[in-house]
Amino acid sequence: MRTSIKKHHISIFSRIVLPVAALMLLCGCRSGKLPTEVVLTSDFLEDEVFRLEGHPCMKNEIMVYLVNSENGYSEVFGDRIWSVPVGEGTLEDSYKDNILARIAQIKTMNLLAQELGVALDDDDNAKTVAAAREYYDSLTEAERNYLDVTMDDISAMYREFATANKVYEAVTEGVNPEISDDEARTITVRTILIKTYKTDGAGNRIEYNEEEKKNALARIARLRQRITDGESFELVAVDNNEDTKGEYSFGRGVMPPEFEEAAFNLGVGEVSDIVETEYGYHLIYCVSTFNPEETDANKEKIVEKRKQEAFNDVYNEFLTRLTSNLNKPLYDSIHFDAGAVVKTTGFFDIYDKYFTIVSTQGD
Repeated sequence: MRTSIKKHHISIFSRIVLPVAALMLLCGCRSGKLPTEVVLTSDFLEDEVFRLEGHPCMKNEIMVYLVNSENGYSEVFGDRIWSVPVGEGTLEDSYKDNILARIAQIKTMNLLAQELGVALDDDDNAKTVAAAREYYDSLTEAERNYLDVTMDDISAMYREFATANKVYEAVTEGVNPEISDDEARTITVRTILIKTYKTDGAGNRIEYNEEEKKNALARIARLRQRITDGESFELVAVDNNEDTKGEYSFGRGVMPPEFEEAAFNLGVGEVSDIVETEYGYHLIYCVSTFNPEETDANKEKIVEKRKQEAFNDVYNEFLTRLTSNLNKPLYDSIHFDAGAVVKTTGFFDIYDKYFTIVSTQGD
């Protein structure tokens, strides 16, 4: 399955800013506020989709991202997936917005690179040329014509992609990677939940009234007593647990605070008192107080989270200083309907072949 397409070309940018932020930027929004004036599109270049601080993004750039991504997903899910209704449009409309947001992020990060003095070195530039040559050579003449790209166009896109990644690395290189075992400690517990809410036919949550909640508390108290009297936690859980899962492995900051505090204070084999959260009443059985493999993986997540926060401080402040215009009529007209003519999917995979992207958020 070609799920790597989505993983790689989004991985750099999902850790920086949500897609909506870039779309707000393109719509002329500042600091989350709606635009107060209409921007005329008569001064756009031919095939210019948007302009960021005077720097254009052309239609062929959007098409390279869109075609490679959609082809990858179509191989897995079929072409009909793009006509699935989403909101007021289709899944293709929604995904096209996502592509626009990601490219806006790349352009923004390249402007930030100029401000920070970050640039590709000779080796990086050589890699972009080699990658561009490999991708361009993989295209048929029909595909080149449909995408309206030259080798130089592809090379420029790879340079911007690589520069964006280098900016992230430059801004986050000072983030402290030292995470203690205790901070990243991951534990494993089993649980029994008795809910204090129900759902109606539409899936809406309805809180228990006082009498129902009192009955739920009495029920879990009886279960706690059975365990105290010697029944195994697992056996009691079999017919009584109302959670969708019976076991969880997690680090700090993941579960509800009340649940987490109780769980992290248990020793192996111990059972908690009754713990109340927004979901209901819980009993918690400690399976393990330290999972080395999960803890090491959690350390990486914590470091990446710190990097995201450090970068976002810089990126979001920079974002508020930018101006941009979107050529909405042209953007709305863009769609991928190449049929059997355009089959290319290798744009992102070839980039990954020449440049190593640091894995993020476990994706």
